[in-house]
Amino acid sequence: MPTEQPTPEPGPGAGNTPRPVPVPYAPEGTLAGDPAHDPAEAPFLGLLATGAAAEEYERPVLRARAGGAAAGRLAALERAKLLALRVRAELEDRRRREAELSALYATAHDLAGLRDLDAVLRAIVRRARSLLGTEVAYLTLNDPSAGDTYMRVTDGSVSARFQQLRLGMGEGLGGLVAQTARPYVTDSYFHDERFRHTHTIDSGVQDEGLVAILGVPLMLGSGVIGVLFAADRRERVFEHGQIALLAAHAAHAAVAIDTANLLAETRKTLTELEAANEIIRDRSAVIERASDVHDRLTELVLRGGGVQDVAGAVAEVLHGEVEFTEPGGAPAEALDRSRADGHAVRDGADWVAAVGAGGEVLGALVLRGHPALDPVDQRTLERAAMVTSLLLLARRTAGEAEQRVRGELLDDLLNAADRDPRLLRERAARVGADLDAPHVVLAARTDGPRPDDAHSHGTDRHRLRSAASHLAATRRGLAAVRDGGAVLLLPLGPDDDPAHTARETAARLGAALHLPVTVGASAPVPAPAARPAAVADAYAEARRCREALGALGRAGQGAAAADFGFLGLLLADTRDVDGFVHRTLGAVTDYDARRGTELLRTLGAYFACGMSPARTKDALHVHVNTVAQRLDRVSRLLGPDWQTPARALEIQLALRLHQLSSGVAGDTGA
Repeated sequence: MPTEQPTPEPGPGAGNTPRPVPVPYAPEGTLAGDPAHDPAEAPFLGLLATGAAAEEYERPVLRARAGGAAAGRLAALERAKLLALRVRAELEDRRRREAELSALYATAHDLAGLRDLDAVLRAIVRRARSLLGTEVAYLTLNDPSAGDTYMRVTDGSVSARFQQLRLGMGEGLGGLVAQTARPYVTDSYFHDERFRHTHTIDSGVQDEGLVAILGVPLMLGSGVIGVLFAADRRERVFEHGQIALLAAHAAHAAVAIDTANLLAETRKTLTELEAANEIIRDRSAVIERASDVHDRLTELVLRGGGVQDVAGAVAEVLHGEVEFTEPGGAPAEALDRSRADGHAVRDGADWVAAVGAGGEVLGALVLRGHPALDPVDQRTLERAAMVTSLLLLARRTAGEAEQRVRGELLDDLLNAADRDPRLLRERAARVGADLDAPHVVLAARTDGPRPDDAHSHGTDRHRLRSAASHLAATRRGLAAVRDGGAVLLLPLGPDDDPAHTARETAARLGAALHLPVTVGASAPVPAPAARPAAVADAYAEARRCREALGALGRAGQGAAAADFGFLGLLLADTRDVDGFVHRTLGAVTDYDARRGTELLRTLGAYFACGMSPARTKDALHVHVNTVAQRLDRVSRLLGPDWQTPARALEIQLALRLHQLSSGVAGDTGA
């Protein structure tokens, strides 16, 4: 017969302590494997091992009863069943807590990739609704100046009145949470008298149709910055575990709101990973291996390792081939599933773990030729993907810091003409620029359809700044934001000219932004470091060229003063008369110099005589065929369109300037 240990009465605080149960006793001489004499716990251990449903635990008792088992045997089976069900409940509770903890980690990872405050708040509310499976979730923030709290973000709400609520401190359930800094829950809002009801708040809640509401404070230090809510439109009892889960989520949310820069978010994520591994290390020896992997990855990050170093370390641990790929290099379907689930997914014989931050996919870690992957190794691959995303974000942050340095240097060149050239050269050398070489100043501006809202317009300006900074970095130049557009200072090679550089820049920026970008270029600046004031003058010239392009209906193009003909004399600061004359008539003057001909004199007479060959031959005292032959030669040198009104105007202006500069009087040159 089984012997029983004494069962003590539970004392205070012992509500969760399992009570001792009878210990079955197998007499000597029983046969192993005989169901009648097996320990009572044996059938239930198999059910526990296979994760059977709760109703399956009744079958061993029923079979024993049907088989005519003794009363003692039946009693032992009943006790073993109760013990097994208790163990099963404990295991289920632990699995649930582990799932909740994983959800919190996933939430922290998502929030770490967001920078915009509105995006952070929306993500917090959506995840709160998902975690508790409620119909509505919303978040209020405290307004210290007004002394109340107001509705900031909602998810699942349909009432405009509810979305615009403001609560005084202590009013309604939310006001009570904000005032006391403690969670509050109500199964039926309108029948709960623990908090102060007001007509405004009750009308909004009734308009939304809410009944059961749970609110937890958003804490920063000892202060409350707002309240996070989960609510249903029916009566519901929120369990203690759900309250604790939402409170934990609110703690993560408060930190995400307070985080001001990406580096702080990175440190927070690494700290949470370290804390998670400490928990895992305490729970089992199996998880210890995952902790060691995490330590190795952290060490790689701290000593400046790169993405390939992380992939190599994970490959060594998992005994496989791990490769980091760009978003387009991974299987699209597997990458989408991994990004949506937040876990590594199997793709044939490979495993794919998305590398991303927030809603942006940065790439993927692909474990090749390793179809059998246990959960610990799968989490190792997922953790490596998270560390990889942190490294990529850190690299991006470093690039943005370099952009700021380049922009500040160009701002100093534009604003302060008295800067020390030596200091300018030193600062330029740190970003790979040479301010003693010839440069060109470019003024760029987007000229697409005007956005309807300021946010879209600001987004276009931010994209223009990023594209201009990237172009300047690749060309070893500088870029900054100014006057609603971008300004670039790019070096000029021996074969480069400002006009070609302006057109090329307009094309590259337009392709990057998918918007027309108009670019004006200055005349070359020989050595910006030696003459910083010349940079500001060149920028003014570049802006005039850019505005001229817009006025002429040439938005989305690039040009320098030389591209505008005689208008370039007005746009340029240098007033390069000789350059204009040479660009317009250089082919004719050079031909006269080489051949000893009089094409330029004939051209002047031709225009002076009203473009009449007959009057021109009289003015020059030559045969009309001679005039025709000379004009035919001019057509070959200047192009067949030289007599069109626009070209003829420029040629006549160039002739006049040539006559004035050379001291030749008269219109005919005779």
